[in-house]
Amino acid sequence: MSVTIRDAMTDPQLFGDTFAGDSFKAWRALLSGFYGLELSADEAAIWNEVTGRTEQATGAHDELWLVVGRRGGKSHAAALVAAYEAAFKDYSDRLSPGEVATVMLIAGDRSQARTLLRYVRGLFEHPMLKPLVLRETSEGLELKNRTAIEVHTASHRAVRGYTCAAVICDEIAFWFSDGARPDAEVIAALRPALATLGGKLIALSSPYARRGMLWTTYKRHYGKASQVLVAQAASRTMNPTLPKRVVDDALKDDAARASAEYLAQFRADIEQFISVEVVTDAQRDRPLELPRQDGVSYSGFVDMSGGGADEHSLAIAHREGERIIVDLVQGRRGDPESAVAAFCEVLKAYGIGTVHGDRYAGQWVPAAFQRHGISYQAAKQNRSELYASFAPALNAGQVELPPDDVMARQFSSLERRTTRGGRDQIDHAPGAHDDRSNACAGAVTLCLTARTGGFMVLEAEGVFAHENDEFAPGIRDRFPWLGVSAGMHY
Repeated sequence: MSVTIRDAMTDPQLFGDTFAGDSFKAWRALLSGFYGLELSADEAAIWNEVTGRTEQATGAHDELWLVVGRRGGKSHAAALVAAYEAAFKDYSDRLSPGEVATVMLIAGDRSQARTLLRYVRGLFEHPMLKPLVLRETSEGLELKNRTAIEVHTASHRAVRGYTCAAVICDEIAFWFSDGARPDAEVIAALRPALATLGGKLIALSSPYARRGMLWTTYKRHYGKASQVLVAQAASRTMNPTLPKRVVDDALKDDAARASAEYLAQFRADIEQFISVEVVTDAQRDRPLELPRQDGVSYSGFVDMSGGGADEHSLAIAHREGERIIVDLVQGRRGDPESAVAAFCEVLKAYGIGTVHGDRYAGQWVPAAFQRHGISYQAAKQNRSELYASFAPALNAGQVELPPDDVMARQFSSLERRTTRGGRDQIDHAPGAHDDRSNACAGAVTLCLTARTGGFMVLEAEGVFAHENDEFAPGIRDRFPWLGVSAGMHY
């Protein structure tokens, strides 16, 4: 007699101690329905509530997409499915000699995937499952039944070439790679890998913006009869042990964010700021970096990093009539002093004596640039304001961008969020980066203060000066980043 998912969750000789209680009641109903088991009246009521369906399906489903709030027990349930598919299924008659059935645990990065793996390892400590383990590695488990459980990152290249018994995609709404959203490419690469064994695809996440594979699948399949099952449930629906005050306090603090994180509602206050098409149309074919031209005044902007996955970034731009040309964008990781030294050499090569940037790290950054003979001026606009100034010129076709893929992906991942005060805020998405795009937007915004015909204009303040004249008295004090005389750097 084969073991069902309900058996695995309720049998005291299996995982009944963990999953048989009331706290996992909703998960038992959902997973039983996913595998096509007959539901009790109580289970059917839960099934209808979380799936939006009026009737139970007559058979098992191929895919399960979980839109569930944080602390809702998603990782526990996903680990159970992974262990169930690896330990209680026999794939040997469909595997070629030397072939292994793989259960993949995929997350935005390896550390997140290993968090899910820890839950799986905990389940395999059970006396009935532990003898199945042939070998443990930092990347997963190898079992004696020709099955392996492995962690992977969200890369469509890395998941190819496998024969998959099941795939768990953790927090898929937050997959980012250099600003790109790899979810669609990864899922497209996984479905053929699942076809041989008829494996299950389980994608789970608390929701975010109304885009990406989680949103698209939800719109297409939620509440509809399909082999793709979509469930949407608040945190306390799936995990009633979560204190109600945690949710209530979060809703009082930020209703939009808490509605997504705990009530599993996709956010309506977030939208893509710049489309992929606009960025692509603005990019020149080549070269990646334009050489310096005689008689041209250049602007430089830096975004210095605090370390980790962020980059130190530099962008240089100049104006040609009504167009802004971004000559180069560079990103460097590692030691800030080395990055400053390298950037100063580039700035000097373009005749730039003053570079602009944000107020990061207090006085350290200006002092570091000054040691290499470059003056540093803190931008008057914050990150969000720089993007707001940059976007109209880009949308109007006035900006030429270099063919830098990282920068392009970062621009495309920017989000416009409406704050509680009704103001728009522009920033990168959670888990994404915008170092190069921020430097680029800063350089372009600097150039937007200049007009052809020998005049410089600070349009927001109405300050004018002829390129051969000194600014009016007091203007330099108010706007220290403005240069004077022909060939100035601003």
